[in-house]
Amino acid sequence: MIRSDIRALNAYHVPDSSGMLKLDAMENPYSLPDELRSEWARRLSESDINRYPDADMLPLRSRIAELEGVQPDQVLIGNGSDEIIQMLLMAADAGPCAVPKPTFVMYEAVSKWLRRPVASMTLKPDFSLDAKAFLNMCSREKASLAFLACPNNPTGNMWPREDVQHIADNYRGLLVIDEAYGPFAEESYRDMITRNVLLLRTFSKLGMAGLRLGYALGDATLITELNKVRLPYNINTLTQLSVAFFLDHFAVFEEQAKKICVERERLLAVMQAMDKVEVFPSQTNFLLFRVADPAAVFGGLKQAGILIKNLHAKGSLLEGCLRVTIGTPEENNRFANALKELI
Repeated sequence: MIRSDIRALNAYHVPDSSGMLKLDAMENPYSLPDELRSEWARRLSESDINRYPDADMLPLRSRIAELEGVQPDQVLIGNGSDEIIQMLLMAADAGPCAVPKPTFVMYEAVSKWLRRPVASMTLKPDFSLDAKAFLNMCSREKASLAFLACPNNPTGNMWPREDVQHIADNYRGLLVIDEAYGPFAEESYRDMITRNVLLLRTFSKLGMAGLRLGYALGDATLITELNKVRLPYNINTLTQLSVAFFLDHFAVFEEQAKKICVERERLLAVMQAMDKVEVFPSQTNFLLFRVADPAAVFGGLKQAGILIKNLHAKGSLLEGCLRVTIGTPEENNRFANALKELI
């Protein structure tokens, strides 16, 4: 009844974080300010949830287009970025999906679900990308689409503009530049959007992870084609109303992102001063670091009530690596003090 290749897969695991300091999922640590909560609740209470949601979502697409400096017909909205990744992999021409390695796991996971082959190229030891080699791989493997996370997850670094531009200018398939962590990066590659270059973004990292709303920006003709594989009513009424409300107060989330960036640099400096810890600079809301015994450190932190992400894979670029999300100053201090005790 179920495909054998699906039975061979493992489901995406979300660990239980009950009672833990949760620093494993790149969430914004700041709650919605109290002064916004009552007005938000009032707006939601006025919704007609007995009716299906707005399927076209033109008002919301228009708000996002205004925020991003594009036209509404250049905006595709998904139930998180994951759904848009799935739409892209469903709609693209036959052929492999090209990705650097390591990168966001869902590119490969969704490809496997859809029986699309994946062509991957390992990054350099410093996590940099060889743009020429990547293009050569795409050509050799006849990859019909490619994903570049800018900044990259889980390494945290930003591919230099000239490298991404070189790939965008010379790749003949569909290039997806994933800026999920754009709010914490020094620049955006939005200006690279063309007929075959699409930008992927999300509100999740900015403090709306529970709403699950991602969006793509691209050529209007491309967006029209992708809408053909978008499920009807894919964004529920409460999410549409919530995002529209939060866009009215977007400066609140931008200010929180600035705080996170300040804390990221402070925590980076604290960890750089620790013996036996190799921590990597980041343009995201997390830090990747390497220790001699990642299992012991991960387990010790968990015993201390702190949940981070264990990325260790023996023989890979991520050997010995763990990843911590940037929290509030108090949370970051608690993590740093616990880490010092363990190493």
